[in-house]
Amino acid sequence: MRYRRARIAGATYFFTVNLADRQSSLLVEYIDALRETLRHVRREHPFGIDAMVILPEHLHAIWMLPTNDADFATRWMLIKAGFSRQMPPVERRSLSRTTKGERGIWQRRYWEHLIRDEQDFACHVAYIHFNPVKHGLVIRAVDWPYSSIHRYIRQGLVASDWASEATEETGFGE
Repeated sequence: MRYRRARIAGATYFFTVNLADRQSSLLVEYIDALRETLRHVRREHPFGIDAMVILPEHLHAIWMLPTNDADFATRWMLIKAGFSRQMPPVERRSLSRTTKGERGIWQRRYWEHLIRDEQDFACHVAYIHFNPVKHGLVIRAVDWPYSSIHRYIRQGLVASDWASEATEETGFGE
């Protein structure tokens, strides 16, 4: 079965990408490896990162692809593979993954959403920045170190106390 995805060159997309083991904390334990992998893939296959948060076992990102390019799938494949190659081989692998030469670190699929307009973009940026609070990792969004909220604060796009009193009922993003 071929999974159907929206592929529009130059579009902006929201992604959720998960580790296979949802109890893992590999993404923050090996944050430098993930960052280097992202840098490498961006050099070879450019794209903009408008917002991003890395949590222990999943990440959210908003990417803007180049005008003539809609190939986010290759980028995610390269990021997953590049990161996986840097991890110690300790994960359990199913026969299916072993047969296909997969490490078993990442879930095979990921969620993508085509950003429709400025309001959709703003909601997803807020969702990304609020996610560490939503998952109980910090009390304030600014306290999570692996988030683009710090860039947004430096650029004056949000205040450093943004969402300090927010709750899940605020309705950010998805």
